[in-house]
This record gives sequence, C-alpha cells and structure tokens, in this order.
Amino acid sequence: MHWQTFPHEADIGVRGSGATLADAFAGAATALTAAICDPATVAPREALAVECEAPDVELLLVDWLNALVFAMATRHLLFSRFEVAIDGSRLRATAWGEALEVARHQPAAEAKGVSFCELKVVRQADGQWLAQAVVDV
Repeated sequence: MHWQTFPHEADIGVRGSGATLADAFAGAATALTAAICDPATVAPREALAVECEAPDVELLLVDWLNALVFAMATRHLLFSRFEVAIDGSRLRATAWGEALEVARHQPAAEAKGVSFCELKVVRQADGQWLAQAVVDV
C-alpha cells in the first residue's frame, strides 16, 4: 500500500495505491491523515469501525473518506492505521488512531470534506489499484 498527497488549488489531493482495491482505499485514508499531520505521529490506540455502501467505487471512496473526516471533526481523532475490506458496493473497515493533541501532532489543516474533483478509482495497466480524491481543507 502506498499513499501520497498532491497540490490542488486551495485544497489538497489524496491518493492511495496498492495490489487490491482495499489497499488503495487504505492508502487514500493514510494520505488524508497526511494532509493534516505526519501519520507517523499518530498512535493506533483507539479503533473505530466504519461501514459504507455506494452504487460505485468512486462514490464508495468519497463516502469512506468523508466518514473519516466526520470522525475527525466530531470525535477529535486522527488515524494512522486502516484495515479495509470491500465486497462489491460495501466497505467495512477499522481505523485506528488517537485523540488530536495539537502540540504533538501539529496539524497543518482541518479536513472539511471530500469533493468529486479529480475523483478516480481505477485498476492501472500494471494491475495496481489507484484511488484518489480532493479534500477541502
């Protein structure tokens, strides 16, 4: 599983890739954390179960990332580890993280939501999956 962020006007893009669709979704989630702080500073102390269902994989990615954004905003959590399972149009996942500590995590931004801009979930020519979206920060 790999992840990266990419610049996008006033927002930030998040991208995950991996051998499976689930790996790509986990990578995109890690990139979401990286848009806020260094994921290496977030200890996997608390588990959060997430379930989503959508008519296609692109909308499933948006729902997944927005569920994490919602948990970050309402529970004041950051996440660093993800276990994702995707079965057709349904995602079941566990996200591990901890409460935000401003002094230690040094957040650079606050994620407000995931847009449909540059939304892409595809299997690439090399067989790897790519999942990307843009996050409003």
